[in-house]
Amino acid sequence: MVMDVVINSAGPLMDTASQIIEAIIEIVVASENVLVGKRSFIKLSSYLHGLVPLLKELNRGHIASSEGIEDFIEILNHQVREGKKLIRECTERNKFYLLVDSRSIAKRIEAITKEIARAINCIPFASLNMSLKMRDDFEQLISSMQNAEFRAAMAEEDILEKIESGIQERNVDRSYANDLLVSIAKAVGVSTDRSALKKEFDDFKSEIDNLRSRKDKAEAIQMDQIIALLERADVASSLDDKEKKYLNKRKSLGVQPLEPLNSFICPITTEVMIDPVETPSGHTFERSAIERWLSESDEPSCPITSNPLETSMLRPNKTLRQSIEEWRDRNNMIMVASLKARLSSENEQELIHCLGQVKDLCEQREIHKEWLILENYVPTLVKLLSVKNREIRNQALCILCLLVKDNDDAKERIATVESSIEHIVQFLGRRIGERKSAVTLLLELSKCEAVRDSIGKVQGCILLLVTMLSNTDLQASRDARNVLDNLSYSDDNVILMAKNNYFTYLLERLSSGSDHVKMRMAKTLGEMELTDHKKASLVECGVLDLLLGLVPHDDVEMKIVAVQALLNISSLQKNGQEIIKKGAVRPFLDILYRQTSLQRLRELVAATIVNLAQSTITKEDSDSEPVLMLETGDDISELFSFSTMTVPALQQEIFRAFHAMCRSPSADSVKSKLRECSAVQTLFRLCEVDDAISLRANAVKLLDCLIEDAEGDAILEHVTQNSIESLLKILNTSNNQEETASALGTIASLPDSIQISEWLLESRSLQAIFGFLSDDRNSAHQNPQLLENAVGAICRLTTPKSLELQKKVAVAGAIPLLVRLLEVGTSLTVKRAATSLGHLSQSSRRLTRQISRRQSLWCFSALPEAACPVHHGLCTVESSFCLVEACAVEPLSRALRSEDAGVCEAALDALLTLIDNELLQSGCKVLDEANAIPAMIRLISSPCSSLQEKVMTCLERIFRLVEYKQKYGGTAHMPLVDLTQRVNSRLKSSAAKILAQLNVLHDQSSYF
Repeated sequence: MVMDVVINSAGPLMDTASQIIEAIIEIVVASENVLVGKRSFIKLSSYLHGLVPLLKELNRGHIASSEGIEDFIEILNHQVREGKKLIRECTERNKFYLLVDSRSIAKRIEAITKEIARAINCIPFASLNMSLKMRDDFEQLISSMQNAEFRAAMAEEDILEKIESGIQERNVDRSYANDLLVSIAKAVGVSTDRSALKKEFDDFKSEIDNLRSRKDKAEAIQMDQIIALLERADVASSLDDKEKKYLNKRKSLGVQPLEPLNSFICPITTEVMIDPVETPSGHTFERSAIERWLSESDEPSCPITSNPLETSMLRPNKTLRQSIEEWRDRNNMIMVASLKARLSSENEQELIHCLGQVKDLCEQREIHKEWLILENYVPTLVKLLSVKNREIRNQALCILCLLVKDNDDAKERIATVESSIEHIVQFLGRRIGERKSAVTLLLELSKCEAVRDSIGKVQGCILLLVTMLSNTDLQASRDARNVLDNLSYSDDNVILMAKNNYFTYLLERLSSGSDHVKMRMAKTLGEMELTDHKKASLVECGVLDLLLGLVPHDDVEMKIVAVQALLNISSLQKNGQEIIKKGAVRPFLDILYRQTSLQRLRELVAATIVNLAQSTITKEDSDSEPVLMLETGDDISELFSFSTMTVPALQQEIFRAFHAMCRSPSADSVKSKLRECSAVQTLFRLCEVDDAISLRANAVKLLDCLIEDAEGDAILEHVTQNSIESLLKILNTSNNQEETASALGTIASLPDSIQISEWLLESRSLQAIFGFLSDDRNSAHQNPQLLENAVGAICRLTTPKSLELQKKVAVAGAIPLLVRLLEVGTSLTVKRAATSLGHLSQSSRRLTRQISRRQSLWCFSALPEAACPVHHGLCTVESSFCLVEACAVEPLSRALRSEDAGVCEAALDALLTLIDNELLQSGCKVLDEANAIPAMIRLISSPCSSLQEKVMTCLERIFRLVEYKQKYGGTAHMPLVDLTQRVNSRLKSSAAKILAQLNVLHDQSSYF
């Protein structure tokens, strides 16, 4: 609630009004944070807020001071201070104390309200310069405050009634106290964890001690009764404390039972009474006996005095009842102590009789079970589970079931007895009656966190429980399922279930279990290691529909575990495709875009989207239909736009997803749309980021995909000198081979522009590219993609448009390395190496240093021995990039025999540079010596038309020379004739021209 408060310090009355306004604001704000009496405080706040307009008028001096006004201010000031004090108490004091005091809190708030209403009545409204509406508002406010009633909240009232009932009934039942304590904790927002409950309860007792020190004795006595009731709860005191108190009391009683007093005996039944009631004449009877006596009599009268008597005249004799209970407790405590020794008897009949008495004690009263636990019966009973006599085993098992009911102390004691759980589990494989008792006991034990792991670790336990799920006894089956559900609180147990292939159970609980069970099952599927076979099996069993049904759940944790499970399962390509087909992409994107405060959930969704995107990549041997990840261009734009505005962790996952989509059947449309979205510009900018290495790596990988086959002009406008420097810097600094390979790939795909070539030339980091070809960089040779892209980057540097860049390549010693890669690289490496050598060779002719010959008959003189046989000058690898000097001709000739048409084409392009124009004669000789011409002729029959065209160009040149026409024409004859029969008119014409050179066709043939 927001108030526009104006503070004016003119005069004492105005100062006080200002202070009251400030105090009201504090009360209004604090009301939202109290746990007990919140509704009452908010109601009081609304009344106080209604007084603020009047206080503002006083503050501004618009209302003259009078005796009535001063009385109002004095009372209001005092009561507001009382309100602040009360609200501070309700914020700072022990939460349990506040709840049990909630009625008193409501009454105090009511008293404050009534007193303020009385103060308002002191104001002479008729004499004040006040609007009619304001007067009406205050009249309504006064009426409302005078009639207001304040009570504790309904939940608080329910708990207080249970407390009163427990005190009046002298209820010492431990489970009653346990339930009551948990109810109080939930009502005041305290964790029901045992340690948290214990701490809050101890603080509550300390609060009562403070009451005594403040001499609030009446309240302290009332609170002592409440503590006495709640101290019966398990968490109120430790087992050692209970045991010590019990043993001290038991030892003080002696060992012999006491006979009942005559006053304990009912005159009608002659038995000890349970619920004694007294007649007006002072005689006492068992209630049920005297009521039956009266109902069966024609003239109801007292059995002893014969005075007329009616049921309504009977009154409970509480004092006698308490004495009887104390006598009975004393004797039963002595019996509990004496029976334990008899459980070691070797006489089976005596042992069975003794177990029957113990069982009766358990069924009579809750307190008896506690005594049995404190007398340490548990180890003895567990030992009896392994005897041969079935009746003894079953009796011991039944008593253990009774002892552990709602008693964590008993459960923990059983777990500490050696082999106890193993003995209980063995009953699961026996007769139906024993199985039912055992699973009932395990169900109780599994409710205790400290025992769960012990149950799950017993060999064969989970298998036996799962087997019982199909039991014809519905209760046993239901109990077995509940045990497994409880065990599912432990990750180890659930993973054990899953590892043993209990997917039927997992799927059943996902579909029909409680929200907790569904969450545990989904969490398991998200965390466990699943083989591809199991992932596929789960999907075939329908797990996807179950998990996808949990994604829209209101519970955030449920969403998280469901998505985590889908993330795990979607790593199998087939499953990822199935998730896409089920329409899950849109809900995932909605979470990504809208759940801005749930970072963990968004990260899981983003990782799942990556898996889905990767599932769309069609493998070469796959016969499945292509699956589309994002259906429209708008979806692509929306997702990329989101990536530019989100945190790096999500951004990099989205880039990974797009990288996968750029390798799917829809790659062309995805790439095209991303380029339209200015993705290239964004990604180039992210290449310059050094403080988010993982983000940069994924940005570079996606950038490599987008520009590898893009038109140069579309990319050119986004490339800057900083972009070039950043890419080269990555080569020197990155430890991520994929990032390095992508940076090299991006450099390889840079547009062939003069500006970019100059930037590359100017960079001091250019040398980094060449290092990847050296044997010193073993990582590159072990990583084919890294080497391929390194050669691709060098290929970009060898562009014929930049002689200076070519010189950089040569001086760096890259040419011999490129030649060697023609023999050992992958097809793409060989292709790029051949292309690079071809680019360099185009510059050789103008770089060859010509040699001066003798003036006379120079044309007939022999070339010096140092002269290049092709370029007729002085050539070196570094100065003229000569293929002959680099010993590249033979490896290139061998590359013509590759099955990869791209490799053959690149090698042919390189060799063509040796027979261009005036180099034809000498170049053909070198090709002939390298046995390249027969390889070219074989390529006539290649299925690749572009390669065939280049072969035609090459042979047309070679067959201009008679020597080679005579030597190889016959070999080329038939393949060329066959080519003339094809439909490609251009190839048909080229083949016909060469056949004419070979004198096979006339120049006027119709083939031209």
